[in-house]
Amino acid sequence: MAIRAVLFDMDGTIVDSGIDWLTFRKEIGLPSDGRPILEQLERSAPEARERGRSALHRAEREGADRAQLLPGAAELVAMLQTRGVRCALITNNSRASAETVLSRHRLSFDLVLTREDGAAKPDPGIFIDALRQLGVPSNEAAAIGDAHLDVIAAHRSGIERIIAVGMPPWMAEHVSPEIDYTHVADLHEAHALLVRMLGD
Repeated sequence: MAIRAVLFDMDGTIVDSGIDWLTFRKEIGLPSDGRPILEQLERSAPEARERGRSALHRAEREGADRAQLLPGAAELVAMLQTRGVRCALITNNSRASAETVLSRHRLSFDLVLTREDGAAKPDPGIFIDALRQLGVPSNEAAAIGDAHLDVIAAHRSGIERIIAVGMPPWMAEHVSPEIDYTHVADLHEAHALLVRMLGD
């Protein structure tokens, strides 16, 4: 089945914000249990929740301001767009952070959805909504991210072609063995893989 859309994660996938999320969790007293930070904060005591949210917003803002485009990101998006593949950015980050990153690096996506637009990954809702807006069924899409949350959300949305870029071992431990995905070292490997998936 042809690929007509690719859904990208942002931080850790196309840009490096310089945020060590494992360390960040420890600093605000959250465990590394596989749940997204936002979900963990929602279940925290009120004082800890507000303190954590403030720290998260600050980290995201600073990360967006200093984010560096990862090698191969611009070339990968350009290759897909040249071939008529629609590209969406799906992030658990804020819209303000996403807009900062995109404007700084002059990247253009057909669709950008952030946590203001739906439940955070690994909830598949935001992926399903993206496919609906793009007019592309899940069996004609691929997803690319760097975290277990991306892989799980893509799988739950029905996407079968899932690429994990440089996913660290502690995140991979939270992905069920039943979920089929391809792990690549970097975006250059992801580029080559997608070219093969697209064919001639």
